[in-house]
Amino acid sequence: MATNVETMFYTREKPWHGLGTMVESSPSSVQALSLAGLDWKVEQHPIFTDSGIPLEGYWANVRNTDQKVLGVVSDKYKVVQNEDAFAFTDTLLGEGVTYETAGSLQDGRKVWLLAKLPQRYIISGDEITPYMVFSNSHDGSGAIKVAMTPIRVVCNNTLNLALEKAKRIWATTHTGNLSGKMQDARQTLLYADNYMAELGKAFERLTRIKISDRQVLDYINCLFPEEHELSDQQKKNVVRMKEDLKHRYFDAPDLKEVGKNGYRFVNAVSDFATHAKPLRETKNYRENLFGRTMEGNTLIDRAYDMVCAA
Repeated sequence: MATNVETMFYTREKPWHGLGTMVESSPSSVQALSLAGLDWKVEQHPIFTDSGIPLEGYWANVRNTDQKVLGVVSDKYKVVQNEDAFAFTDTLLGEGVTYETAGSLQDGRKVWLLAKLPQRYIISGDEITPYMVFSNSHDGSGAIKVAMTPIRVVCNNTLNLALEKAKRIWATTHTGNLSGKMQDARQTLLYADNYMAELGKAFERLTRIKISDRQVLDYINCLFPEEHELSDQQKKNVVRMKEDLKHRYFDAPDLKEVGKNGYRFVNAVSDFATHAKPLRETKNYRENLFGRTMEGNTLIDRAYDMVCAA
């Protein structure tokens, strides 16, 4: 597990990001709060100089269980407690919502929760399950974000394409009337419906774009160009990534019946982006992979744009 992950759980099978401790069934919000190690509160303490002079206009966000300082924020900053995040998601998704992953990153400075939406979609013959991700920071470094991301069930790949006609992310700062802003986040569910409808259209378009084996190799070369200024080791790394992606396109059992088309290629790239180990396994690469659940993955977007432009 990445050293930047403080506490996290997942249900049943290890997820694509590979983080956390397994539990047997998806818990409710009250259970998830405890399993994720998020059953603590953020208190705001005044800040003083060494000589006792108060630092006006700023507060220290402090975790109440161990008095750890999570960050220094302005007096305009409004705290969203972990339990409020779960309560909000319960209200947003309705009775019976369960959580697949939740946890604390960077010593409590960032928290995440991921819930499975009740709808399931069959798109281009594949079962696609939408998830909602809620992220929050307690150090003042980032916004409150709610996003939906679709997962292709058969291979656990993320397919959160950047689509021009459909939003999938809502965000707001920790200032102003937070309760009103959080109510606005209900639009995320509308985003989910709109996004999945547009995603279905995108996938249908991709299935109609037939591509030859030569085109596949050209696309892979475009995604991983062998620049002249690369070192010998870097060139070997590029070749390794190309071979990995070729294998995922030509040999993946779940894509054998898909046909040689743009949908197959985008799924192969998604499989690579979601599951391939990096050339150099940094201490927080899994955390970064999990982060792209919210932000999206530029490699998948590039593959999609490239195929559509052909």
